Amino acid sequence: MSEKTAIKSPMPGVFYRQPDPDDPPFVEPGDEVEAGDTVGLVEVMKNFHDIEADRSGTVGEFLVENEAEVEADQALVELE
Repeated sequence: MSEKTAIKSPMPGVFYRQPDPDDPPFVEPGDEVEAGDTVGLVEVMKNFHDIEADRSGTVGEFLVENEAEVEADQALVELE
């Protein structure tokens, strides 16, 4: 059984799953990621900050909707 961890937001802002509205999401559930891979963005005052996987694993579920307001330290993505 694999251990699940959450990738958390480092700051409050708005979470985005893709770099641009017309682009595909960075990752989808079931995708394999390596440490440092971008899984989303948090926008704060027109500045976008990459949200990166802190370890390799498989993307589980997204715990927040695209374009949702998030708080600092809020879980965004489950990583298995």
